[in-house]
Amino acid sequence: MTSTKKFPNVKIEEPACIEDFVILGKLPKDSSPLKTTIDVNANIRSHTVIYAGNVIGKNFQTGHHVLIRESNQIGDNVSIGSSSVIEHHVNIGNNVRIHSQVFIPEYSVLEEDCWLGPNVVLTNAKYPCSPDVKVNLLGPRIKKSAKIGANVTILPGVVIGENALIAAGSVVTKDVPDNAVVMGVPGQVIKDIGELPY
Repeated sequence: MTSTKKFPNVKIEEPACIEDFVILGKLPKDSSPLKTTIDVNANIRSHTVIYAGNVIGKNFQTGHHVLIRESNQIGDNVSIGSSSVIEHHVNIGNNVRIHSQVFIPEYSVLEEDCWLGPNVVLTNAKYPCSPDVKVNLLGPRIKKSAKIGANVTILPGVVIGENALIAAGSVVTKDVPDNAVVMGVPGQVIKDIGELPY
């Protein structure tokens, strides 16, 4: 017997694999009804919680203990690793890979083909706990095919350019050009992606 809870506002296209202890279509507090749609070939592993209002493409998969809040747009072929958290009003493009224990805050954009390593943290509050913090939230934008190494922190509103590579452990405080390799705390451009030996 499955212990998965699927709310009436959820539509999942078959075939799909939904494991035990999954919650689909949970409404946020004081919310009006929001529809959730998940396209074909989803593989949603145990203890994943997906709130209402998400539009999710084909071949979607989660690891275990993933939390996805409400009102996100998620493309085709997206993978979200175990214990990652996706907050609300996030836009994730096709073919995005998010590894385990990643945090994606509200109003972030992950363009197609980008890759986020384990324990990456994006932020969206320039002045946390300030009186008007909620109206000034701005998540980072990770552009097409950018790669973010493990344990990277990216500050609010920062744009990571196309094909850029952020080295593990970096703290990115300002925009990164296309094709740049960034390393350090704070992150600095050290070379062009074309200079790497691969």
